[in-house]
Amino acid sequence: MRYSQTLIPTLKEVPAEAEVISHRLMLRAGFIRKLSSGIYSYLPYGLAAIRRVETIVREEMNRAGAQEMMMPMVQPADLWKESGRYEKYGPELLRFTDRHERESCLGPTHEEVITDIARKEIHSYRDLPINLYQIQTKFRDEIRPRFGLMRGREFIMKDAYSFDVSDEMAETSYKKMYDAYNAIFQRCGLDFRCVEADSGTIGGSFSHEFMVLAETGEDTIAVCDECKWAANLEKAVVRLAGSGSREETLALVKVETPGKRKVAQVCDFLKITPDRLVKTLVYIADGEAVALLIRGDREVEEIKLKNYLGATDLRLADDKEVFDATGVPTGYLGPLGISIRLLADQEVMHLANFSVGANEKNYHLLNVNGGRDFRVSEVADFRRLCESDPCPSCGGSLRLVQGIEVGHIFKLGSAYSESMNAFFQDSEGNGKPLVMGCYGIGVSRVVAAAIEQNHDENGIIFPVPLAPCQVTVLNLGLKDTDISAAAEMIYAKLSAAGIDVFLDDRDERPGVKFKDADLLGFPLRVTVGKRFQENGMVEIRRRRDGKAEESTVDGLVDLIRRRLAELTGQR
Repeated sequence: MRYSQTLIPTLKEVPAEAEVISHRLMLRAGFIRKLSSGIYSYLPYGLAAIRRVETIVREEMNRAGAQEMMMPMVQPADLWKESGRYEKYGPELLRFTDRHERESCLGPTHEEVITDIARKEIHSYRDLPINLYQIQTKFRDEIRPRFGLMRGREFIMKDAYSFDVSDEMAETSYKKMYDAYNAIFQRCGLDFRCVEADSGTIGGSFSHEFMVLAETGEDTIAVCDECKWAANLEKAVVRLAGSGSREETLALVKVETPGKRKVAQVCDFLKITPDRLVKTLVYIADGEAVALLIRGDREVEEIKLKNYLGATDLRLADDKEVFDATGVPTGYLGPLGISIRLLADQEVMHLANFSVGANEKNYHLLNVNGGRDFRVSEVADFRRLCESDPCPSCGGSLRLVQGIEVGHIFKLGSAYSESMNAFFQDSEGNGKPLVMGCYGIGVSRVVAAAIEQNHDENGIIFPVPLAPCQVTVLNLGLKDTDISAAAEMIYAKLSAAGIDVFLDDRDERPGVKFKDADLLGFPLRVTVGKRFQENGMVEIRRRRDGKAEESTVDGLVDLIRRRLAELTGQR
């Protein structure tokens, strides 16, 4: 590539619309341009980075035995109604009617379409197992698209779907994709973790997310450095540190707490710590009110509660809804004599002599004990894991880090095949539903996540495998015959050696070329300038750490190869 012949409209100023680093740098580096809210055009250099990811994804998917195909972005609503997701998916599914009054939608994912193909084309156990994938544009009508390619409405995604004869064989397919995904993100040169995750609107019995670690990540994940366990907080199981309180139970006491409704207010008034108070929270789950007991210093992990209840919609009740459901004002509700469905976080049942609302305005109870003063039959893990909790796997220490989801794999089971009548004949001639798996990678998001993880104040620092060009050659003497000839020779030699090289042949000041090289993130920079005139040497500078060295033109190709190999082995 030659800079003089490539559309790379770099910006000096930070665009006002950019909220996160990747969005800011991709706009400044001329990778993308906004067309409308959450929808971007990929300019040549940005698309080249995306193609790098696609190549790695294709190679590893093909190596794992998957077959590439392509499905339409426009999908008939009838398929989504068959699966039961047309209404359930929510407003992110962009629905429309064509000129023939046929209902359709823009595909946010392709479970329905691939299941329709499978039921028409897969008939026998002899056709299985099979794994089909595509790299294609998806559309999700996000209510608040933000962060550029991190959360846009239109994006590029790799989605794959496996079909098997049994759960046991589906486990094998799942493991192949698990291994393939690890290989993909390792080859991308990213610092990532595979974590246990919630299956969300896709469904399925269990799933794993692949998270790129970055301070600006939207998701918080818990990791254990001792056993390498990791999980999204939505899925992280809380392992209780002890067996419960051994305190002697005390007599129940009712105390007046005038106007004290918040945890901090009540604790300050009663002179207790928040771990000695139990909150009674009311949620509306698919229109029904349920109450949940949780320690005063803990947070509810609402995905856990939603999954336990099997609810489609879950939200915290407002003050009016709390009073309508219980007859008690918010802030004074407790478990004794409560009239609605009652659940408790597992930790509550290990407490003794705690405080709760007295179900009467301006009153709380002291020395409450579960079993003696109230009973609750539904007890489970409903709270958000904390760094002070032991690792659920080994009991070791945990730390919480931020991550960006770039991949997600699901074991779907037979939910889609049963609802859409996708059956095959087994070896005995019996009809059985296909057992499915689903595997996604946000291809365009991988590039954004890589930038979030690899940048400095001067711009992007691309990992070698994702860099659109691995080396940039700066011609600092465009009007000097010797310098220009040397720059052209270096460009030709590196290209002939199979190295992706970019020649900055613009008639610009050296400072502009240096700044743009840093902004665009080339792993290596070769500068041909005055030093070449003086002693025939050119400078090679590493973008990641700024280390520089000199070389002759003859020895340059071998040196570049060694340095790229070194950088590829680093993160």
